Amino acid sequence: MGIADDALEVRAQGWRTLTALHDFIGNELERSLARQANLSVVEYTVLDALNRQHGWHMRMQQLARASALSPSATTRLVNRLEDRGLLTRVLCDDDRRGIYTELTAAGSHLLDQARPVHDEALERALTDAGDVPELAALISVLPQLALTH
Repeated sequence: MGIADDALEVRAQGWRTLTALHDFIGNELERSLARQANLSVVEYTVLDALNRQHGWHMRMQQLARASALSPSATTRLVNRLEDRGLLTRVLCDDDRRGIYTELTAAGSHLLDQARPVHDEALERALTDAGDVPELAALISVLPQLALTH
């Protein structure tokens, strides 16, 4: 195995570690949000993304990027959340083909209830992941990453 192969293996190991941490955190968030707020992680992500618009709305393409979903999966998710009364769609005044998505009062209320559940589950998952030898090094650099953005 040459130097290039070693470098590739190091990057691959880093990717596997990052994926393991993502899954570790995602599983805890999924369990807690489903049990205590009747939301999935991606539903929470969409409500949170809309809330961060400060009373504004988002185009479906923006929402797809924010939730890391395909356009068709985003449409299905928006349909489900709209059926639950958590968000609504509005046609764009400038471009009748454009559709905006907005958080409803019920969606904002549920997000307010879910945020502490999310934050506590995230803190618990990060703490627990720090106790896993394979994940501890990555956990230790997270505060530095947050400061760079």
